[in-house]
Amino acid sequence: MSEEKHHHFFHHHKEDQSSTEIDYAKKEKHHKHMEQLGELGAVAAGAYALHEKHKAKKDPENAHSHKVKEEIAATVAVGSVGYVFHEHHEKKDAKKHGHHH
Repeated sequence: MSEEKHHHFFHHHKEDQSSTEIDYAKKEKHHKHMEQLGELGAVAAGAYALHEKHKAKKDPENAHSHKVKEEIAATVAVGSVGYVFHEHHEKKDAKKHGHHH
């Protein structure tokens, strides 16, 4: 591989931006993506909880196991919603700071 084709993954900075300057648009986009992933996690965990609730009714022999899984999935869904709120506020802060500068 020639010298020109080497990739430098570490310490890569834009030439026109100082290392102390914060890119608020980039932060806003990052928090938007994290918020969307949190929403996806909440929906998936909620769907799994409903699935386990259904299995508990259909499989009475293992109902306790399904109910435990349902409760855990429901707890994960609630936690995901909390994370979504957190990221939503982080996104709003980044947007607010980005418009002030």
